[in-house]
Amino acid sequence: MTGTNYSKRTVFRTIAATPSCSWPSYDSTPLYDRASLTALESDIRVVSAIWFEHDQHNSIEQFVSSLPLEYFRFDAHDRYASSARYEMDSLFRVFVLRELHGWDHETLLVEYLDSHPKIREELGLDGVPDQSTLWRSWNQRFTTGLCETVEAAARTILITAQNEGVDVPHEPKQKFRHRLDDSEDSELDDKTVLEQAAKLTDHVSRIVFPAFSLERGEGCEIHENAYWSLQTYLGLREGLAANEGARSFTYESSRERTPLGHAHRDHIRDLSIPEVREMYRQAIRQLIDEVAETEQFFRAGIVAIDITEADPFTGDRTGHEDEIIGTKEQNDEYAYQWATVQLVGNAVPTVLDARPVRKGETRLEIVEDLLDSAENLVHVDNVLMDREFDSHHVLEMISQRGLSYVVPKRMQTSEKAQAKRLLQRDQDRYETDRKLHLGKNEWHETTLIYRRKEDSDHDDHRQYSVFMTNGASGHLTEYGYRWEIESGYRSIKRFMAATTSKDFGLRFFYFAFACLLYSIWRAVDLLVQVELTGEYEHSPIVTADNTLTLLKKETGIG
Repeated sequence: MTGTNYSKRTVFRTIAATPSCSWPSYDSTPLYDRASLTALESDIRVVSAIWFEHDQHNSIEQFVSSLPLEYFRFDAHDRYASSARYEMDSLFRVFVLRELHGWDHETLLVEYLDSHPKIREELGLDGVPDQSTLWRSWNQRFTTGLCETVEAAARTILITAQNEGVDVPHEPKQKFRHRLDDSEDSELDDKTVLEQAAKLTDHVSRIVFPAFSLERGEGCEIHENAYWSLQTYLGLREGLAANEGARSFTYESSRERTPLGHAHRDHIRDLSIPEVREMYRQAIRQLIDEVAETEQFFRAGIVAIDITEADPFTGDRTGHEDEIIGTKEQNDEYAYQWATVQLVGNAVPTVLDARPVRKGETRLEIVEDLLDSAENLVHVDNVLMDREFDSHHVLEMISQRGLSYVVPKRMQTSEKAQAKRLLQRDQDRYETDRKLHLGKNEWHETTLIYRRKEDSDHDDHRQYSVFMTNGASGHLTEYGYRWEIESGYRSIKRFMAATTSKDFGLRFFYFAFACLLYSIWRAVDLLVQVELTGEYEHSPIVTADNTLTLLKKETGIG
């Protein structure tokens, strides 16, 4: 079925109404302009994702001809000093079409254009370019960056269309062309890994960081990248605060102007928590768009929700009682708390969203909010949570979404009695159905699974753990993936800048930015492994410190 003007308008109305979609990208952040190739690639991702969801849009050729390009400044990527017969935007569409069909030479492209006059007209061509014209355009007129954008655009279109069941001419090409030949030494020495990590870190950072914006207006002397460079720099050294870090950053940076510590903090304080969360989600969406083009990413499906605490707060919290709240442990300490939803299991570990925890918020509100974000970014099958989310209404909400869950249950009198009976029978495992009362004669049906702990130090009912699940009992084996969250939190806190400020927004920004650095690290490691070996092993081969060092280099330090 051929798309219509109405179906096309529907696509762009959907984009405009979707908060997580930013199109065109150059208008969403000062870090992009109308000549930014990274912004153009982002725009093609955004439009294609919505375009092929429409029932009438089942033609990749029509997408190429309908893609809005009028705003983009192709002249910045045109090596020809004088005008030529064919416009750059038309040639861009032509070469994207060539990549979509996988033609290595111009001969098949010329034949295709000659036999499809309607498509030729839609591409903006007043005739059929000859082979030599096309060869010169690609090899001499287009910059290297524009050629790479053509290849990236075609790959994105193929993957997006294929995911929506649209017929495509061939499988997408590998993302990068630096793969080691079979004849080369397959030993992954540190130099090879770091060289590849440097390329990919540069690529990823140019895509992700523009999602963050301080909205300082025009004419600012200090480039916005300098603020993100400083924030990354603060994450390089444990316990480094903004003032001290800004002074060191001035000497280590290659920039002429760098932010002062107090100016850096003031700009961040001006960001509201909803603004920080929205920027974070946009950055993660960009990051996922990159790693999703590897088949290894599509093993996603399990997310874990948890709450972490900052170090115990020892100062005066007057006026901040709703933000500096009690810890999860039963003690007299107070702490800032942050909740996250993360990809775990065989997927690349990624913090999909983060949010602060305030006094009075229910676990139901927190889980609903984080699952909304997660399901807007990835396909979710199973939700893993800690014992603090043992809530009948939380479990019912997850079930209503069609998702499975695994949650440890607090052992009450009945569970302790059952565990004692199992101990007497020397039984390691036991399952039983249970109805949980929701109120007003409403019930949630779940399954309790008793599992004996290995090498327990206890000789009573505490030898057993009790889990609740609405899925198959095999899901219980997946609960072990939750440990990745604790491991991830340790790395995230390693990436955080130090501060003594009580400002809730500033504190949250520091945590969210550390989550972003952690997610970039794991994404870069995935891409490096796939690029060099064609496989992904969960244990990183690129270290967190290496990634931070590369990020500080790519964002303007040294």
